[in-house]
Amino acid sequence: METQNLTVLNEFILMRITDRPELQAPLFGLFLVIYVISAVGNLGLITLTTMDSRLHTPMYFFLRHLAFTDLGYSTAVGPKMLVNLAAEQHTISYNGCATQLTFFGVFITSELFILSAMAYDRYVAICNPLLYTVVMSPRLCWVLVAIPYLYSVFLSLLVIIKIFTLSFCGYNVIRHFYCDCQPLISLLCSDTHEIKLIIFIFSVFNLVSSLPVILVSYLLILGTILRVNSVGGRHKAFSTCGSHLAVLVIFYGTLFFMYVQPKSGHSLDTDQMASVFYTLIIPMLNPMIYSLRNKEVKGALTRTWSMCASTLFKICCKIC
Repeated sequence: METQNLTVLNEFILMRITDRPELQAPLFGLFLVIYVISAVGNLGLITLTTMDSRLHTPMYFFLRHLAFTDLGYSTAVGPKMLVNLAAEQHTISYNGCATQLTFFGVFITSELFILSAMAYDRYVAICNPLLYTVVMSPRLCWVLVAIPYLYSVFLSLLVIIKIFTLSFCGYNVIRHFYCDCQPLISLLCSDTHEIKLIIFIFSVFNLVSSLPVILVSYLLILGTILRVNSVGGRHKAFSTCGSHLAVLVIFYGTLFFMYVQPKSGHSLDTDQMASVFYTLIIPMLNPMIYSLRNKEVKGALTRTWSMCASTLFKICCKIC
C-alpha cells in the first residue's frame, strides 16, 4: 500500500452552485428569496399550530414537527450557501463542517420518520375514524416524534465521529455546496470500508422502516376510499390526505433521483440542482401545500392575524 501524506485540515473549500460570475448575483437573490419564504412559512406553521387551540390535533402536531425539520435542515445548508455565493472565499471550518453535517443529518433523517407517522395518522383517520382519538393519543404522538429525533441524533453523531476521527489527505475541496457524507469520505486517506458499510446499513434501514409504512398506509386508505359510495365522501377523504401525498411524492422522488439513479446517469451540475431542490425548494413548498389547500390553516391564520392586530391596536391606544 502506498504511503500518502496526511494533513491536519483547518478548513474545507466548498463548491459554489455556479462558477460563472454573471450568474452568482442573480442566484444569490433567488436563493435568498426562497430561503426567506421557507423560513417564514415554516415558522408561521409552527406558530399557528402552537397558538391556535383548534389546531391541537394529531395531524397538526405532526405538521408542526415537519415544519420544524424543514426549517432545521434548510437552515443548516441555506445561509452558508448564500454566504459562499456572495463572498470571495467559499470555505467552511473543520468544526463548522462537522456541525453542518450533524444538524443536516438529524433533521433530514427525522423527516423520513415524521412523514411515516403522518401517513399512519391519515390511515387511522380515514380507515378507523371512530377510534381515531383513542389510537392517536397525545402519548403515542410524542413517541412517534421522540424516537425519530433520538435515533437521528445517535445516527448523525455516529457518522460524524467515524468520519472525523479518520485521517484526511491534503486535498480539501469538497465537491458539493455543503458538507455531505460522500464528498467528505472521498477526501479520506484512511480505510473507508467501515464508514461506508455503516452508512449503507443505516440508509437501507431508514428506507425499509419508513417507506413501507407509507405505502401500506396509502394502499389501505385507497381501498377504504374506493369502498365509499358517495362522490362527496370520496372527495372529502382524498382532500384530507392530498396535501401529505403531494409532499411525499416530491420528497421521495427527489431523494430517489439523487441516490438511487446510477452516478453515471447524471452530471455534477444535475446533482447540485437536485440537492438545491430538496434542501431549499421542498422546505419552501411544504408550508404552501399545507396552507393553500387547508381551510383550517387559513382560518387559524385569519384568527391569529386578527388577534395580533387587536393587541397592537390596544397597545397603541394605551401609549397614545
